[in-house]
Order: sequence, then C-alpha cells, then structure tokens
Amino acid sequence: MTQLPAVSLVAVPGRRLKTIEIAQQIEKQGFPGIYGPSLGDSLSLCTAIAMATNTIEIGTSIMPIYLRNATDFAGTAAFLHEISAGRFHFGLGVSHAPAMNRLGIKQGAPLGDTRKFVEDLRGVPRVGDLPPIVLATLRNKMIQLADEIAQGMVFANGARAHMSHSLGVLSDKNRSSDDFFIGNMIPTCISDDREAAMAVNRRTLTSYAFLPNYRNYWKQAGYEEEMNDVETALAAKDLDRIPQCLSDRWLADTTLFGTASEVREGIEAWFDAGIKTPIIVPSATAGGQMQALQEFFDLWS
Repeated sequence: MTQLPAVSLVAVPGRRLKTIEIAQQIEKQGFPGIYGPSLGDSLSLCTAIAMATNTIEIGTSIMPIYLRNATDFAGTAAFLHEISAGRFHFGLGVSHAPAMNRLGIKQGAPLGDTRKFVEDLRGVPRVGDLPPIVLATLRNKMIQLADEIAQGMVFANGARAHMSHSLGVLSDKNRSSDDFFIGNMIPTCISDDREAAMAVNRRTLTSYAFLPNYRNYWKQAGYEEEMNDVETALAAKDLDRIPQCLSDRWLADTTLFGTASEVREGIEAWFDAGIKTPIIVPSATAGGQMQALQEFFDLWS
C-alpha cells in the first residue's frame, strides 16, 4: 500500500476560510502533514490550522529569515508550538536573492546568516519552548548545517536521483532518526493527459530555473547541460527559450505527473529515495488549487 504524503497549502485571498476547511478534510483523510510555503502568510495559516485540527502535523516550508526579526519570530513560533501541542515544525530559510531584492532586502552569507538567526531565535527569553527547527536545504553545506544545528531539513524541487548523495551528507543518526524531519516539496499534476501535466509542471519550475542557487544545485544533481543552456538563454535575453532547455528527464526527476497510478508510484519512489515526508504541491491542467487538491484526494478514494 502506498504511504500517504503530506500536502502543501496556500491561503489564497478570498478563499482563506475554505482553506481551513480543506485542512480539516486533509486531517480526516489521514494525511500526515500540512505545510505552508513562503507564498502568503504561512505562519497565520499554520495558526489557524492548529486551532481547527487535532492531530495532523503542520509547518512552514519555509519562512524567509529576513522578513521578521528573531524576537518576533520566536514569539510566534513558541505560541504555535504550544497551541498545537507540539505538532508544529518551524521551517526557515534564506529564500533567494532576487526575491529578497524585490522587497528591498539585501542578503548576507546564507550559511552564516542562518546559523546566527537560529542562535538568536533560541536566545530569545521568556517566550516558552520553541518548536523543532527545519532548515531549507539544497546543496551540501546547508545540509551539513541542518545536521549540526536543526531538527530537520526540507528541499523544494529536489532531484530524486540525487537524494542518495544529499542524504549521505547527514550523520547516520539523523538520517535514520524519526525525530529528524526530511521533507521535499514536489510539484505534482495528475492527469490522464500526460503531456498536459508535464507542461503544467514545466511552467511551475521555469521560474526556479532563473535562480542561480537552483541552477547550481541542478548542475550538481547531473543536469549541467540543461542549466548551461538556461544560462545561455538568459545571457541572450531569450527568455521564451528557457522552458525548452528543461529536459523531460530533469522534469521526471524533480516533479510528479501523469495518471493516478503513475503519481502514486512516484510518491512511493520518493519514500524509497529516503524522503520521510514528501510534500505534494498540487496543480491542475484546468482549474486552480481547489481543483488540484480534489484530484489529489481522488488518488486515495
């Protein structure tokens, strides 16, 4: 029997109450977790879900460390940890320079900034117990940092074939421990029209190919030719060509798409690759998040 994955949820303006109802449905159907990406206010979403559910794990995946100071974050995280009875995981990361630049925020050194932020967070007095801290990871040095100072790590758009290398960076203790979170957010599109589903996922990930940190990761993961082609297109300002640079092999390694049985098999393959908590990020060939979630629920009916 296929193990159940976790689900990514975003509280879209105008549908926030409906999103909480969806969270309750996810819990009733026995899924292990709900995780909110940096899109939208995922801490508010986690707070609402914590108060509307009883057993399901919740978390941010992730909150950029530059958006609020450590004292502010610590108070919110400790509050969530307490009201959820320990169900909350606080996912943190540096995000990406282009995203922060648009907000007028200048990043420092990712490793040093992350280490200092976690130290500052844990040093805030009189907030109560903090939740487990999960670091956003891609390449080896951030994985090593998560292994050293955190209680887990989460990828987004990781390459499944490269996971044996990435997880090999961890200590044996954390790699095998049930208390160390290992997740990956996986763009997923379920459709009998396989080509249409592939096109949806390719559109989803094209924006990530603009980000140097992702390109460097995917090069390390064995997709150097694809990423070099992307960089050539970027240099020529031929942005329409970038989706064509992203091979089907790369897409199949970083996303899930196709029929219900293909997606279920793909989820099982992610578990087999060592990801303890695959986090499905659903999209649909027609319709928005709610349609995509319904198609995901139908996988298990």
